[in-house]
Amino acid sequence: MKLLSEIKRYKLLLLAVLTVFMSCNDVVKKENTKVTETSRTEYLPYYNEESFTPNWLTPGSKEEQGFHKIPDFNLVNQLGEAVNQKTFDSKIYVTDFFFTICPGICPQMTDNMFKIQEEFKNEDDVLLLSHSVMPSTDTAAVLKEYGETHEVIANKWHLVTGDKNEIYELGRDHYFVENDLGVPKNIDDFLHTENFLLIDKNKHIRGIYNGLNRASIAQLSTDIKTLQEEKY
Repeated sequence: MKLLSEIKRYKLLLLAVLTVFMSCNDVVKKENTKVTETSRTEYLPYYNEESFTPNWLTPGSKEEQGFHKIPDFNLVNQLGEAVNQKTFDSKIYVTDFFFTICPGICPQMTDNMFKIQEEFKNEDDVLLLSHSVMPSTDTAAVLKEYGETHEVIANKWHLVTGDKNEIYELGRDHYFVENDLGVPKNIDDFLHTENFLLIDKNKHIRGIYNGLNRASIAQLSTDIKTLQEEKY
């Protein structure tokens, strides 16, 4: 009898411990869920200057409509076709700055841009735009040859050349691609950067990424998908 009583008491104690453990586990799950939900951002931030301080705006709001946008431009792609902001109407695009004979960072940047091309090659609302920072030598014919070598899909990924002043002004004054904060630059200072920028359908800058970094490129891919879901 005593043995049966001890066994019964042990079972009751074990049941009580299990009940408390399961209850605590549910609380932890709920708390973790709460953290996950509140740590997400509903929209990607907006950027308007070289420090890339995020601005949290609501798409479609008056503040968003009056926020910094990439202005119009007139360039030529590897097919000899005109490329301007109309090319990117209702499009998300990723942009960078490179030159075809670059022996340093450009090959890796091109490889990573190619990965973005391949991931989104069937997505009509996503384009790529690479500006040559040596437009005097990177003619449309040179860019076409470079594109063929690197399996660039024409009209999906625009390799562009044009007026050097316009390209450098776009890079420094509108895309803010150089990180030398407060250091004045002129047309004689070579524009060279590993940064990729993500531009939304309304011409706003929505992200900056290290074009040499695998994790940064993975984040770029994720952010493109986020913009695809954004309502305007």
